[in-house]
Amino acid sequence: MRRLLLILLVPALLAPAAPAAAETRSGPTASGYGGAVASVDPMATAAGLEVLRRGGNAVDAALAVAATLGVTEPFSSGIGGGGFFVYYDARTGRVSTLDGRETAPRAMTETAFVDPATGQPLAFQEARVSGLSAGVPGSLATWDTAARLWGTRPLSAALRPAAQVARDGFPVDATFAQQVSDNATAFSQFEPTARLFLPGGAPPAVGSTMRNPDLAATYELLARRGVDTFYRGEIGRDIVATVQRPPVAAGPAQPWPYAIRPGGMTQDDLRAYEVRRPAPTRISYRGYDVYGMATPSSGGSTVGESLNILERSDLRALPKSQALHRYLEASALAFADRNRYVGDYTPRPLLDALLTDGFAGERACLIDPAKALAKPVQPGVPDGRYQRCATAPGGAAPDQGQSTTNLTVADKWGNVVEYTLTIEQIGGNGIVVPGRGFLLNNELTDFNFTPTQGTERDPNLPGPGKRPRSSMAPTIVLQHGRPFLAVGSPGGSTIITTVLQILVNRLDLGMTLPEALAAPRASQRNTASVTAEPAFIASPEGQALAGLGHTFTPMAEIGAATAVEFLPHGRLLACAEPVRRGSGSAGTVR
Repeated sequence: MRRLLLILLVPALLAPAAPAAAETRSGPTASGYGGAVASVDPMATAAGLEVLRRGGNAVDAALAVAATLGVTEPFSSGIGGGGFFVYYDARTGRVSTLDGRETAPRAMTETAFVDPATGQPLAFQEARVSGLSAGVPGSLATWDTAARLWGTRPLSAALRPAAQVARDGFPVDATFAQQVSDNATAFSQFEPTARLFLPGGAPPAVGSTMRNPDLAATYELLARRGVDTFYRGEIGRDIVATVQRPPVAAGPAQPWPYAIRPGGMTQDDLRAYEVRRPAPTRISYRGYDVYGMATPSSGGSTVGESLNILERSDLRALPKSQALHRYLEASALAFADRNRYVGDYTPRPLLDALLTDGFAGERACLIDPAKALAKPVQPGVPDGRYQRCATAPGGAAPDQGQSTTNLTVADKWGNVVEYTLTIEQIGGNGIVVPGRGFLLNNELTDFNFTPTQGTERDPNLPGPGKRPRSSMAPTIVLQHGRPFLAVGSPGGSTIITTVLQILVNRLDLGMTLPEALAAPRASQRNTASVTAEPAFIASPEGQALAGLGHTFTPMAEIGAATAVEFLPHGRLLACAEPVRRGSGSAGTVR
């Protein structure tokens, strides 16, 4: 939701130096002290600020934000999905990550998305709106793990206030109504989804109150009994039944061109789910240390490789059009390597090789200041021998999932959470679990349906217990070992370029953080055309880039980022989108 509201914060439980009274206005930008929260939704941001105000830390607040987003942003997040959680611990100075990505059932094979009757890959919407696309959800396990490892209060403390929001309801805004309208045909195929989101057969009216008593009851049950009731108990049984026997409406209001396929998830798959704790990716860039997610996310490696390539140019000394030319070319080169090498089972030495300075230098030598490279470019060979510009077989087209949300939280002690969570497409697979009030994900469509690498191994084919490749790129930047900036975004494969462009804007092009988020965006993912916002295409730099051979495909908006920057003397700058997705919400404790 993008409902702007005034949040009145009293100074109880703040640091001793807090003023006697304070007021924080929720908008896209806020600066102050005592902690900061940025998300897409004012109600979620308010929930996080309240936790910080009452003495909770960044993890406690992040979980409150995430649980509330599961209510107010149900088409982008929720307990039916998964995500990646990056945490900076001020006490130890360490960055840690949690991989809460959804997992394929153990019965899934490489041909899961191939129609056995034709031998051809399924149409995307046929695969998406089905039980076949649902992976074992990881969000709840992530929340529980984060609370136990780094929080100061149990997960139930985050779930109960969010349950109250679900029970009392929230005002429907234009974005929420439009997302339901865009999914109306898919939602109408399933009785519980249509009953919740299409009351009377139509999307809820803007300004009406959206209530979800089933989700409230689900949150309350989880608060009482813990996450085992999800992975080993009654909620899990309902998830499995929904995946195996989708609750298809007897007479859907709108026709659907495909049969609704069942999935193969079992209760054993739910019981076997584990949150992974991989070491973060890390690169050094112009005196900053940039940390991100390792596989199955490609965000950390692709953002990191792109920055390593860009470090070979002094972007500050170049005309802006030339800096942006190198940004587009570097991201194309890194995407070629991502598509060729990165998947759930990529060996860590190979992932680390993609992030070496030697490999980046070899890739950077391909960039021609006078003209754009012909796309798609070929991947490089990260073999440790970097005397020349070698190439290897080509890569796949980028995945396009868009239904994701991001939150950024910092507390008064200097702890930081950057968390990107998702159910994949807007509306996930379209299926609400009966009686439970949450949508299931369609995350398994992030696998490549058929091989994309010619005679070489495709790293992102489906497999039993495998996690599909992601583009989520929650990123924390340190300077001299202390937090400088945390940033992340939704947007499918454009997440990578959104985070990268914000970093370039802030670290190289002299923009403030609000300017870096607001600037027009362009996304080059090793495709023939650059996806770009209209303002980018129409800018002088866009015209100059066209003269270098870049071609553009317009996209109304790219990404919906949140970020927090650490300013001198303990001041925090929290930023969300001023316009995209109806604008976001940022606030500080005081």
